[in-house]
Amino acid sequence: MSTLFVAEHPLVKHKISHLRDKNTGTKEFKELVSEIATLLCYEATRDLPTENVEIETPLTVTSQPVLAGRKLALVPILRAGLGMVDGMLTLLPAAKIGHIGLYRNEETLEPVEYYCKLPADIHEREVIVLDPMLATGGSAVDAITQIKKRGAKHIKFICIIAAPQGVEKLQQAHPDVDVYIGQMDDCLNEHGYIVPGLGDAGDRIFGTK
Repeated sequence: MSTLFVAEHPLVKHKISHLRDKNTGTKEFKELVSEIATLLCYEATRDLPTENVEIETPLTVTSQPVLAGRKLALVPILRAGLGMVDGMLTLLPAAKIGHIGLYRNEETLEPVEYYCKLPADIHEREVIVLDPMLATGGSAVDAITQIKKRGAKHIKFICIIAAPQGVEKLQQAHPDVDVYIGQMDDCLNEHGYIVPGLGDAGDRIFGTK
């Protein structure tokens, strides 16, 4: 049974509220996205395995837990997912980075893939797919499908804001993928945008609109 996690932490709620504000500028928006990604990374990595190793402290020798060496890969969905990478690397500095590029056809609302570059050993890694918004779910479903085709078997998905329709579509298409969400919003509007949402995350991260 896959995990569906929706954050309840007051820091996550606080930072997402500032993300939503239309008066939040590009610099602060980027910083908030990165900080929220770090907080969600903490939740998504609770099940990482550990092993005990011998460590010498200033006082004694002791056996203590460290990560058991599971390989990780972060795969942001371009371009908005790039805004979450640095926040993830704060906790996972050894993770490899892949990239998958999708854009949404504004008429059909379906994703169109234009780029995919993943670590050569992606089949050996636990993959965390990143995208700030889970709206219709099309991009997330397609990205994970492409990653699975290249051999990945253990995949998680992290987003900051999701619509119920997107979560349902993702879980139906990939019931084996754990999903971590900063906040669940009300619905999608007639244009496929999350409401209340925060607008176009890519444009707000990169200052292109």
